[in-house]
Amino acid sequence: MRVKFWGTRGSVPTPGRTTEKFGGNTACVEIFEGDERLILDAGTGIRKLGKELMEGPFQGGRGVCHLLISHTHWDHIQGLPFFAPLYVEGNTVHIYARQRDVHLKTIFCNQTEDPYFPVGLEEVSAQVSYTELRDRSVFDIEGFRISSAPLNHPYIALGYRLDIEGSAVAYISDTAPFSTILLEHEYVPVKPDMDTPPPDLDSSKLAAMRQSVEDLCRACDLVIYDTMFRMEEYLTFPHWGHSSPEHALEIVEAAGAKRLVLYHHAPNRSDEEIDNDLAEVRKRTSVEVLAAAEGLELELSDGRLEVLR
Repeated sequence: MRVKFWGTRGSVPTPGRTTEKFGGNTACVEIFEGDERLILDAGTGIRKLGKELMEGPFQGGRGVCHLLISHTHWDHIQGLPFFAPLYVEGNTVHIYARQRDVHLKTIFCNQTEDPYFPVGLEEVSAQVSYTELRDRSVFDIEGFRISSAPLNHPYIALGYRLDIEGSAVAYISDTAPFSTILLEHEYVPVKPDMDTPPPDLDSSKLAAMRQSVEDLCRACDLVIYDTMFRMEEYLTFPHWGHSSPEHALEIVEAAGAKRLVLYHHAPNRSDEEIDNDLAEVRKRTSVEVLAAAEGLELELSDGRLEVLR
């Protein structure tokens, strides 16, 4: 299995000299095994991926891809209208996500309505399908076994596990930890009292959520995890629905996963700061830790990891 990062940033694209190493595009990761290809999230990183696909397997409108959306917040879908394979007849794009009140097709078509974009998603030449997922789904895509679980993030978000040929990757973006505050179907506008434990029902839901996320990560070769915050930032904004490296390590170590990738970098975090944070995290654990960088390509085979670029 190969994993390639096309967008690693959270919240908003951050181009510039201070983000050249780890990248400024928002969330997008490509997973492929042979000719089978899955894409995790459609942030601005998907634009460059689409151009590469059109120069390769999608030439002549012969391509098929499957797009797993963690959630439909803007930084995870804003690149989709710029995904070149959508505009070529013969290509097929399957989109999977979890929603509550609005159908997926409506969500994605709304972002390209006039006056926001010149071409509506309903007008594209490729064949596009939409699959609504449940919080905890298990299904197959070609040779991949896909599992999902709910995350602790405002509105609705899913984490995914992808298994194929004896290798497993978990994708956990975005989530807060599972102890203090439950973030479900509404945004919490004010920081809660962090010294007051959550109600019993919320605690029960958080415990179940944590267990399901641990299960996604269980013995994984690679866990890609939201580490947008440093701990002091999390304590200031616990209601925003993001984690720190300390929170990620808790899950990865409890799940017995082999490797952690720090992901969803804060928009104000420079390359130098990410390097420093990575060095500090590596001191705290025996788990192998990497930081997601645009263009980073990894190969997983028989439990081993090779950095290809």
